[in-house]
Amino acid sequence: MNNTPEALPTSKSSVNSPLAGFSVFGPKAGYSPQISILVSQLDWMRRVLLTRLQNLTQEDLDWLPGPEGNTIGALLLHLAASETYYQIHTFEGLPWANTSQEIKQRWGPAMKLGDLGRRLVKGHDLMFYTNALEEVRERTLAGLRKRDDSWLMSIDENWFWGPTNNLCKWFHICEHESHHLGQIDLHLKSLRAKRMPSVS
Repeated sequence: MNNTPEALPTSKSSVNSPLAGFSVFGPKAGYSPQISILVSQLDWMRRVLLTRLQNLTQEDLDWLPGPEGNTIGALLLHLAASETYYQIHTFEGLPWANTSQEIKQRWGPAMKLGDLGRRLVKGHDLMFYTNALEEVRERTLAGLRKRDDSWLMSIDENWFWGPTNNLCKWFHICEHESHHLGQIDLHLKSLRAKRMPSVS
């Protein structure tokens, strides 16, 4: 039997899946071999995140699940903020404390979340957040295209959780997105329940 991908049956649903074209990890034009795999992971996780955001209103994005919680909008901007800080650290070699005032002003509230995020990250539509995510990701991809596997595997002996290479730092960005996607899923479940008509 021929088990090449061309010989495997495909259904209409699989071709139309939002993950079609993203689920084969491996070589990507313009990237070194190991960075290609990392980019595959980043792409896949981002595509999964975007599937959850369809048709969200500004009210949905600003909804707080509790006084100590974070909105979906704030979590989305937090993802963009975190990725920005990792770009500055790994691409430019700057420590967190050396981040420019411009970066702190734009991304600080979303990076810190908490009271600051609840107060300042609100009042935006979905396109505001998806544009921010896309803008930051394009910078990430441009930076990764300029680097090779030697850079990816180079170890930072002084990283705050112990010796860590750039692969681990950037995998953390992928894992971080997965973590907050779980929070977003819980928010969405609560929003759906809130909209359900009460049964007397």
